[in-house]
Amino acid sequence: MDKQAPTFWEIIENRRSIRVFEDRPVPQEVVDKLLETAVLAPSAHNAQHWRFVVMTKREDKLRFAERMGIDHRTAMLAQGMSETDVESRAKAREERISGAPVIVLLCLDTADVRNFNDATRDDGDYLMGVQSVALAGGHLLLAAHAEGLGAVWICAPLFAPERVREALDLPPNWIPQGMISLGYPAEEPKTKVMKPLTDVVRFI
Repeated sequence: MDKQAPTFWEIIENRRSIRVFEDRPVPQEVVDKLLETAVLAPSAHNAQHWRFVVMTKREDKLRFAERMGIDHRTAMLAQGMSETDVESRAKAREERISGAPVIVLLCLDTADVRNFNDATRDDGDYLMGVQSVALAGGHLLLAAHAEGLGAVWICAPLFAPERVREALDLPPNWIPQGMISLGYPAEEPKTKVMKPLTDVVRFI
């Protein structure tokens, strides 16, 4: 008997961040389906600010991780960590990124951000673009879980935008916002402890 597909609510409730993956590729048609779902997300003014860079080759993922790791190493040293610890953590991070079957880099295209020549409105429109990219990423995470994949959102590219653009030869108007590692899960997800609604909701 075929296993019944999860309901929408089960997908929402059961999705978890997965960081360890099986060593097997994700079919291209599945990756396409995830991206097609991601771009169905709402966006401010329907500007569709998102841009995606998909990496499946180890050499591309490793180059991306190594270049991004330059700034990461500098930040850890500035925090007082020893060079040995910094190198160990940086190498482990590079291996996690390059070992993931698929890396999806999410960028904001500032060409789609409007310019009002007003600092407050310009900042607001930029932030709306950031929110739009994040919504697309959320769609992608849920779609991955619905397809039986594991995935995790990682913010690291946000802190090294120039390195990321250099590694991947991206246009200057593509601003990295985050990355999603995905593949077939090889770990049991951790139980999430969520704050009660009384802590996060105010009815007025």
